[in-house]
Amino acid sequence: MTPDLDPISATLSALADPTRRAILARLSEGEATPGELAAPFDISLPAISRHLKVLESAGLISRGRTAQWRPCRLEAEPLQALDGWLERYRRFWDASFDKMDAYLAELKTKEAKDQAPEGDDDAAG
Repeated sequence: MTPDLDPISATLSALADPTRRAILARLSEGEATPGELAAPFDISLPAISRHLKVLESAGLISRGRTAQWRPCRLEAEPLQALDGWLERYRRFWDASFDKMDAYLAELKTKEAKDQAPEGDDDAAG
């Protein structure tokens, strides 16, 4: 984990970079070597290595050793912790959107009543 950062902050900091997010997306498909991870990017292998160090420091990836290969793999725990932290806010926004939906439905009902011709109430009875 990144020194002086709590786990959620370290995860968010690592995810702030689009290259690192793309690396994680690739690793969600399975293990890959640094060279394989570098292939889609127009940056040097040392630059990819620095990105990998940030991801590893945040606990988002781990690196194995198979002979001379150093395959990288995605680690789910930091993302699960972030998802749990975000859940509180997800519930807040869901409740807010539910309230907004109810208010919009109320406005539509009122608008429909206001636009209905005067004599429609008598015709229904």
